[in-house]
Amino acid sequence: MTGKTKKAIKIIGERDIFLNLDNPQHQERIVKIAKALYTPARLQILNLLKLKAHSVQEIAYALDLPVSSVALHIRFLEDAKMVVTESQPGLRGSMRVCVASVQSIHIDASKETFDPCKKGIAVDMPVGNYYDCCLEPTCGLADENGNLIDRFDSPKAFFSPQRWQAQLIWFQQGYVEYRFPNYAESHLSVRELSFSLEICSEAPGFMENWPSDITVSINGVELTTYRCPGDFGARQGNYTPCGWQNGKTQYGILKTFSVRQNGGFIDGSLVNPQISISSLNMENKPYISFKIEIKEDAQYVGGINIFGEKFGDYPQGIIMRVIY
Repeated sequence: MTGKTKKAIKIIGERDIFLNLDNPQHQERIVKIAKALYTPARLQILNLLKLKAHSVQEIAYALDLPVSSVALHIRFLEDAKMVVTESQPGLRGSMRVCVASVQSIHIDASKETFDPCKKGIAVDMPVGNYYDCCLEPTCGLADENGNLIDRFDSPKAFFSPQRWQAQLIWFQQGYVEYRFPNYAESHLSVRELSFSLEICSEAPGFMENWPSDITVSINGVELTTYRCPGDFGARQGNYTPCGWQNGKTQYGILKTFSVRQNGGFIDGSLVNPQISISSLNMENKPYISFKIEIKEDAQYVGGINIFGEKFGDYPQGIIMRVIY
């Protein structure tokens, strides 16, 4: 173990990778990713790094592996651009600190090259630009400098005219609803609708082990309930302002909730086969509703933090993507 405080690594590169088997330029990248994921040890390393940065020595200690083996695994993951590393000062010289740099990988087997820029629409919604809310304390909103908006622990603050400035919002129970413009075109078939956002639980101060059941609904149709493992604050978030005190929530986990014709997914994994694109009735409204809720009868009523582009680890609000 290093015993040295690690600085946040600023991640530069792709968070979502789109590749096509028919594209010769993508084939080499696919081979590198396949090699990087070939051994269970590398999957364990990725799983460890998706929540926080670790040094090579810390990874070796956590997984009971030789440091030399971990270093070799990291090289494969770096070569596939799935992990980034940075040299930082340690107790004895420098140490290599690693963090996962990829959120999702999409490999398309169709003949036509999949280009999400040309075949889809993305909307980045500020976290303070919600349409409706009904929630319970503990709750609050903070701006890009870490200053409280209106009052602490008051649901009334969520109706403040300054709420659009929020870069972090949190509450213990209840919901917020966002309404995105419905850009689905009637003459095109929607292949996938997804929402990507950075979230974590809401504990007093912060607690890494503080589960919370977060329910997500689209157009009034419940997609799934995601159990967030905790409220993270052991290090400063990559974009969290310096004015935000240590000992508070600092960053979250980037999650993608999506619906395709064959079900609902979290980060590409099927979680609800009962839902489909057609069940959302997207053609009937000028907006698409995205509701995030902590239910009163949830097994774990652990609250939620929702991060904006100037808070946490990821420079984004809530991103809706419509892919044709």
